[in-house]
Amino acid sequence: MGKNRHDDVLGVDDDIFDSGNCVCDVVRAIADAQDDVIDLTCDVSCAKSIQNLVAPVAANNLDTVPFILYGKDLQPFRAFGADVEMNGGVPEFDCTESFIFRVKEVSDDDDCCAVLELLSFDANQPDRPGNVDGAEGDDTPCEQLDGEEVNDLNRTGICITVDLNCFCAITCLPAVSVL
Repeated sequence: MGKNRHDDVLGVDDDIFDSGNCVCDVVRAIADAQDDVIDLTCDVSCAKSIQNLVAPVAANNLDTVPFILYGKDLQPFRAFGADVEMNGGVPEFDCTESFIFRVKEVSDDDDCCAVLELLSFDANQPDRPGNVDGAEGDDTPCEQLDGEEVNDLNRTGICITVDLNCFCAITCLPAVSVL
């Protein structure tokens, strides 16, 4: 009886399954086994974007791994922020919203707080379905991204602070240059 219930299914030792989360344990075991067989990275993934970012830096000119976060409800996270722009000599708030972020910093301690900058497409190129700034009017990240030129993705200068423990998934976009 001393066998782990996973042994019968996977034919592996008990010590692999020690996190207390059987789904995590099984997925980890699958990933480890696949890595032992062949190393095939996804065409678009966080690992691939990071790899592209740091690969011969002088040659690739990439400086950012943009990403989309998903809340615990599995809905994409959309952030809002505002800066001040002059309109006829009068300062006015200009609101921007986006599903796409660039990490500025992550805390060194265990609280996992991060400062994220909202990324948006060139304000001179209206984002489909016809709005000017970021994800305004877009219901999904794909609506914000589809049909946009990669070179039009820009920093907004608008940053938010988030608790990364509040998110359950991340989609990394291909590494780009926005600086």
